[in-house]
Amino acid sequence: MKSAVFIEAGKVEVQDVDMPKIQKDDDVILKVVRTCVCGSDLWTYRGQDEYKKDALNNGHEALGVVETVGKDITTLQPGDFVIVPFTHGCGHCAACLAGYDGSCLNHSDNFTQSAQAEYLRAQHGEWSLVKVPGKPEDYSDEMLDSLLALSDVMATGYHAARTADVQKGDTAVVIGDGAVGLCGVISAKLRGAKQIIAMSRHEDRQKLAKEFGATDIIAERGDEAVAKVMELTHGNGADAVLECVGTELSTKTALDVARPGAKVGRVGLPHASDLNMASSFGKNIALAGGIASVTTYDRQELLDAVLSGAIHPGKVFTGKYKLEDINQAYKDMAERNTIKATVVND
Repeated sequence: MKSAVFIEAGKVEVQDVDMPKIQKDDDVILKVVRTCVCGSDLWTYRGQDEYKKDALNNGHEALGVVETVGKDITTLQPGDFVIVPFTHGCGHCAACLAGYDGSCLNHSDNFTQSAQAEYLRAQHGEWSLVKVPGKPEDYSDEMLDSLLALSDVMATGYHAARTADVQKGDTAVVIGDGAVGLCGVISAKLRGAKQIIAMSRHEDRQKLAKEFGATDIIAERGDEAVAKVMELTHGNGADAVLECVGTELSTKTALDVARPGAKVGRVGLPHASDLNMASSFGKNIALAGGIASVTTYDRQELLDAVLSGAIHPGKVFTGKYKLEDINQAYKDMAERNTIKATVVND
């Protein structure tokens, strides 16, 4: 089969590799319908993160059709159409039962990998894979993109909103204008925020943030951005902050714009040095967040919201590519020529 293979920083190419096989009794082999490039993949592509040597590529988001299942799989059968979450919880440990399947206690190998390929071995598929009604051909191109967003970015944006405890009538600040940040805007609106302040310096992302429900846009960074938030909130700061970047500056900004007693939901992959936490202590700010609970959110709310047309997270996919053009997909995302790149298999 064809698979993207990471070669070195700035280079991903397609090679012929062996087909994945059932290795464990709860494995599921899938024909990949759609996959994509994630903002977190770019840390490796830019040479800022060490590459995981046991994976062909960083891909961890997909829609697929079940080909074969391990003997312990009772919830799926060949031909089923599924969302492949980037995490795979067990569904019955303390973490999963509490709604934190991204931090499952029973699976140490909790992350999907090598999804940028024609076929994929999905681990621990009994509970984690999310079945979609019908077949891929039943859905429009736009709907397939929105379903693909449920494998990571929409659920991750929602995790930021949930852990920031966005409530009806709140003022929420969303830091980050990538796909996750934009889905954070969707999530803040879905949870009832009245004022949603999105931080973005790029016109195409600002426009999409507004379409998703942002009431205000702040293009400044650092102290200037903080001053703008304070101006927009009458000096109070935000009730909830969604930190969707993971850098030192974005984390500091999140703490600075939060009002006393606010919550910060962190989902940006951390790339920050140790921060002085005195400001959060003095302001009674609660920090939460981490790895998203994809299966839980999809099943409880997000899949229905997409199928009903209540939300359209697939609009974050602004570039479409074939698998053989995977390096261009990475390059265009790294250079901000596209917000998020979707890869379509024939």
